[in-house]
Order: sequence, then C-alpha cells, then structure tokens
Amino acid sequence: MTLFVQELDIGGAGPSVAVKDTIDIAGFPTRAGSRALENAAPAAAHAEVIEHLLAHGYHVVGKTNLHELAFGTTGVNLWTGTPLNYLYPAYVPGGSSSGSAAAVAAGRAKLALGTDTGGSIRVPAACCGVFGLKPTFGRVSRQGVMPAVSSLDCVGPFAADMETLVAGMRAIDPGFGDLPAVAGVSIGVLDVPASDAVRQAVNEALAASKLALSDLRLEQFAAAYDAGMVIINVETWAACGALVSTGLVGQDVMQRLLAAARWTAEDVMRAEAVRRDFTAEVDAALEKVSILALPTLPDAPPRIENAADTTKLLSMTSLVRPFNLSGHPAISIPLKPSGDFPISLQLVAAKGADELLCAVATHISRQLNPNPLWRTPC
Repeated sequence: MTLFVQELDIGGAGPSVAVKDTIDIAGFPTRAGSRALENAAPAAAHAEVIEHLLAHGYHVVGKTNLHELAFGTTGVNLWTGTPLNYLYPAYVPGGSSSGSAAAVAAGRAKLALGTDTGGSIRVPAACCGVFGLKPTFGRVSRQGVMPAVSSLDCVGPFAADMETLVAGMRAIDPGFGDLPAVAGVSIGVLDVPASDAVRQAVNEALAASKLALSDLRLEQFAAAYDAGMVIINVETWAACGALVSTGLVGQDVMQRLLAAARWTAEDVMRAEAVRRDFTAEVDAALEKVSILALPTLPDAPPRIENAADTTKLLSMTSLVRPFNLSGHPAISIPLKPSGDFPISLQLVAAKGADELLCAVATHISRQLNPNPLWRTPC
C-alpha cells in the first residue's frame, strides 16, 4: 500500500494522525505527490494545524500520498504510487486526499488530515468508506498549507467514526464547541442527479434518522459546479503553473494545468457572480431547514483500470464542488454499500454551524447501526 510518502514518529503518545503532503511538517519537504517538487527544501516550521495537533498530544505517523499537486479526483499517482482502497480495492481511493482516507480505512491512523478544494476530502472519504469533513471556509487555519492562497481550500479531518472526527476537529480548531442537541432539526433533501442505488441508500439513511425531511432544489447548483471549476483552475494555475516548464509533472495533471491556463479575467468575473448568487441561495435554503442532504458521489467510483485519465472523470465532484464555491461546511458519511461499491451521504450546514453538522452526522451514524461486516475488505 502506498499510503505514506514519508513515515514519521513525531509528537506524544496520543492518537495517531496521518497528514496529507500538502501540509508542512518542520524538517521534511512538502512535495504534494509531484516529481517536480522532488528536491523541495524541508519545511522550516510546522503548519498551524500541526502545532495544534501536537499540543493536543497527537502522534504524527506519516505524510500521506495524494493525487499529484492535489489536482485530481481519482487519487491515481504514477510517480508516488496509488494508495490501495482497503475496503473497496477494485475502485479508486479518490482524490486528491487519497492516502489520508486510505490510511484511516486501513487502520494505519486513527485520524488523518486532508485538504478540500473541490471535494478532495469528501470524495476520498466516500470512495474509502470513512467519514470526511470539509469545515466552513476559513474556520481552520491554512497557514503552512499548499497552495498558500486559495478562496476554496479547507483543511479537515478523516476518521472511521464520528467521535474520533469530532475530537480531531477540536484539536485543529480551538474554537470548536460542544455538539448541540438535534431535537427539532430539519433536513432539506436536495434534488440532484444520482443512480437509483445511491438514491435508495441515501433515502433509507435519512428515513432512519427520524428527523423532519422535506424536498428542496437549488436552481444554481449546476452553475455553481461550473463556476467552481473556473475558480479552482485559475487558482491552481497561479499556484502551480510554473512547474509545467520542469517537464516533470505527470501527464494527467499537466493536461489539466495547461487547460487551466486558458481561463480569462472575464471568466473569473462571471464565476464570482455565480458564487454570490449560489451562496445566497444556499443561505436562504438553510433559513428554511437546518441541514441540506444529498449523495456525496452520484454513482460508483471509477474502477482502477478505468481511471488513468482524470480529465475524463471530473464528474466525480459534481455533487461536492458547489459547496467549495459557497464556503459552507459539508461532511461525508459512509452508508451500507450496494453490491461491491461504496455509497456516502453528504450533509451541508450554514456557515459556522460545523458543530451542528457534526451533531447531525453523529446522530445519523448512530441510527444506522452499522454492521461490522461493512468494514471488512470486499
């Protein structure tokens, strides 16, 4: 299993934590899974989230593998290797935080940190059958995280259970408070494209929650996905475009970077207008209901043998990327699989309501009474 690009032994005797290799750990290079950064200098200091983890006694066991430059959805990496999806080995581990999700699923770490710019925590969490949280944008420090500048990216935790995930959030976000009661919580179920198997699993999980449900539609949802793609392309080109000239970037990421260079200031202006409209629409919906619910992935993840060209698989992020654009917190909850492939429920809350989001996710996960057989390799 190519889970770790660097095994480490740093910190106290507390829970083990694995860290995506876009997050600085002092004394070790941050290579972001790219041969173009093979000779990067060691980080001079820990990222702020690492300082918080160490202060809480966590034990850092390694830097995890990822889709190169955190710019892909599958987690396939031909230079560093592709992490094994422990529970669903026929399928990709998801990107870009593939190694973090896979390390938790394989039991190599109790907690893992990833980053989510367009679904890069929630997608691998869904592929690997674990929990993954994208906090409210700006809530968790990005100091010492690559890329240095982003209007989309969030640092967040993976775990095999909600209790571990919440403890991790309390460590990396000093302002994370107690989870509120879920009495009176209402859920708006979003009308989005998904396979019959995914729809059935999501509907059954929501029904089991015994929380008030209603149907909702976000008219700007598809436009938000497209606008989010524009913003992530422009910001990733700004951060990583100079690496193209090295000739060392993998072919799939190279193609995406070259395509990203084509967007104009006018394209960004239009995307920002969609961001404003979609954010207002989500805010308005969350005044009517407490939580929004939808699948994390619309269908089964790609099988490993079909995942070489990431540019053809960007639809994996069709249900997650809009909430990067708007900045709302979102969490991925593993559900009972359909056949041999994983299914995951995504919940979204108002900005700053990360504690409520985690409370509802905890409630739903307890109501599902997972069969331990779910967590054995297929």
